[in-house]
Amino acid sequence: MPGLIGKKVGMTRVIQEDGQVIPVTVISVPDATVTQVKTVDKDGYEAVVLGVEPLKKPTKTKKFRTQKEFRFSELPEMNATLSVALLTEGEVAKVTVTAVTKGRGFSGGIKRHNFHGSPASHGHASKAKKGGRRTGSVGACAKPGRIKKGKKMPGRYGNDQQTRHNVPVIKVDLENKLVAIKGAVPGPRGGAVLIKY
Repeated sequence: MPGLIGKKVGMTRVIQEDGQVIPVTVISVPDATVTQVKTVDKDGYEAVVLGVEPLKKPTKTKKFRTQKEFRFSELPEMNATLSVALLTEGEVAKVTVTAVTKGRGFSGGIKRHNFHGSPASHGHASKAKKGGRRTGSVGACAKPGRIKKGKKMPGRYGNDQQTRHNVPVIKVDLENKLVAIKGAVPGPRGGAVLIKY
């Protein structure tokens, strides 16, 4: 699946002519350079490695800040430049967006799994003071005498790769190299976003 590499700018809204308000995420898509062309004879499959944001001090193996591999039906030439115009030439209506979510570190059950916590009314004050956000009882009986795998408990939350499929493209700004897609996109502002079409 061919694609482009972008950077999340933020969210806004687009008001259509009929008055409908659509929330969109704006993604900046700089021109990508083909850094490597993989062929069946050499690598066993056909693919293209794209790079964006050239480094000030490139090394022998890395010349761009972000490099990702995509499958193109027609392989472009080496050092070719791919722009956001690819999303308008074929009149792409929907895309697949992949990004890494915000990392929230070690989080408790309330934040990680939406647990409700202890009551804070009269008679529960002592329990709430001791830890109204605690998970509570998690153990089983003497048999099996252990906690089952997959139990919802505190732990690392976020910093996971997420993909949204069939996301409508609302607007493409060729002059400023921006793409507005419907809804939210995972990740923080400035995070790398893969747009596949």
